[in-house]
Amino acid sequence: MAEVNVVLSANRYGKDKVRVFRIIRPSTPGGKQIVLEYNVRLMIEGDFETSYTQADNSKVVTTDTMKNTVYVFAKTSPHVATPELFALHLASHMVTKYPHVTKAFCEVESLKWSRIPVQGVEHKHSFVRDGEEKRTASVEVDGTQGKDKLVGKVTSGIQDLLVLKSSGSAFENFLRDEYTTLIPVSDRIFSTSVDLTYTFSLPTLSFGAIDKLEGLDVEAQFNRVAASAKEVTLEVFAVDESASVQASDQVPRGSFLGNIINPIGETGDIVQDGV
Repeated sequence: MAEVNVVLSANRYGKDKVRVFRIIRPSTPGGKQIVLEYNVRLMIEGDFETSYTQADNSKVVTTDTMKNTVYVFAKTSPHVATPELFALHLASHMVTKYPHVTKAFCEVESLKWSRIPVQGVEHKHSFVRDGEEKRTASVEVDGTQGKDKLVGKVTSGIQDLLVLKSSGSAFENFLRDEYTTLIPVSDRIFSTSVDLTYTFSLPTLSFGAIDKLEGLDVEAQFNRVAASAKEVTLEVFAVDESASVQASDQVPRGSFLGNIINPIGETGDIVQDGV
């Protein structure tokens, strides 16, 4: 039987759907508590070829290890309250801890918990799920240039933001042929689910140093940008006189990039599922 030469061109593996629930309690009695609920995905690339070609598991970082690493960092990381920084912390740890790991990828999906207002005042430790939209953060940390010269990429966004307007939307002057039954309308109900992403341009840093991550947050302002992204999207959707789903897709993007500015910059993209 002829010998078959098998070459592994690329590899990536990891742990998905790691559920995290964290309560951050204030250091002083009576302060506001913070509730975090995340779904985390952690993936790695590196020198794992022998595990595929020679059944050698000596370099395999188990998915059990990855799951437990997520849990430990959820408990101990000073960056856990900011999804982007938490993901950077996890990914940079994977690259710097294991010499044969060259890249790490971490995705954090943040579920929404809002404080319950009681007589006009936000309650300190009671929350409600008042929307199904999710804040997202997707991080890549590349250590191929050296463990002290990690290159990071952060893409953040919103998923499943369901919006509706009962007026202020039209759809006219579209292509018609013998198969078209749709009637042009100058005013209609418009509902859509918005997915929005924006990518930060990061400097080359040694992400293993926690103080560098804190400095990065000062520049990027991840939480401020996330709040502004939703605010701008909702405001533009509400006031725009929509000519079509396609036209409405472009308006928030331009307004978002024009109004949300930080020192390291973003690029944005918006996807809508029209109803």
